[in-house]
Amino acid sequence: MKNQAAFLRQFCNVREIIVSEVIEDYGSGMDYNRKKLNNLLNQVMDRKVSQIVIAHKDRFVRFGFDWFERLCERFGGRIIVVNNEELSFEKELVEGIIAILRMFSDRLYGLRKYRKMIKEDDSLTKEQEA
Repeated sequence: MKNQAAFLRQFCNVREIIVSEVIEDYGSGMDYNRKKLNNLLNQVMDRKVSQIVIAHKDRFVRFGFDWFERLCERFGGRIIVVNNEELSFEKELVEGIIAILRMFSDRLYGLRKYRKMIKEDDSLTKEQEA
């Protein structure tokens, strides 16, 4: 993430884009409930942000990038995608399906871990026996 931020700063510097804030948001591009993403979108809608520079579309949002781009344009802003690699429809679809499968796999793994913690919790076992 630090290398990506440094690369984007350099990109902006070369193009004489003034960077007022760098936002590093850790999370899935499929999660639209990220606090920093929502704060950024609120700033766009308040016309406090005119440009958003991102490395890849799918790092910003996995699905619906065009909608977010139109939202920014509606409020006088724009999104600049540095690595604007055009994917074929099929490749984009495959990457989307893989992302969805990975998300559900992670959730299932989390549930298994939680189930194991419940089984190992002696206080819960004693309550059930009483």
